[in-house]
Amino acid sequence: MADDDEQISIYDEVEIEDMTFDETTQTYHYPCPCGDRFEIALLDLMDEADIAVCPSCSLMIRVIFEVDNLPKPKEAPVVVVPQEEAKQVVVAA
Repeated sequence: MADDDEQISIYDEVEIEDMTFDETTQTYHYPCPCGDRFEIALLDLMDEADIAVCPSCSLMIRVIFEVDNLPKPKEAPVVVVPQEEAKQVVVAA
């Protein structure tokens, strides 16, 4: 990542414990000086990405964390449709 560091400017480094985790969106947030929030997805952190961006301005922060300490991502719920109901599904064209 040293090459990436030379190309981007990091506003600050923040411990993941200081961030807020939204279980619904599986995203970590941290207040940005512009009034919005830095954000980074759990899956990005699990892929060892460590840069959270603010969607409203150009600021970025580095998130300090251990991959092993991250929560397990939610899996998408699996919906099982009984065979009788599946036969009755009508798809409009």
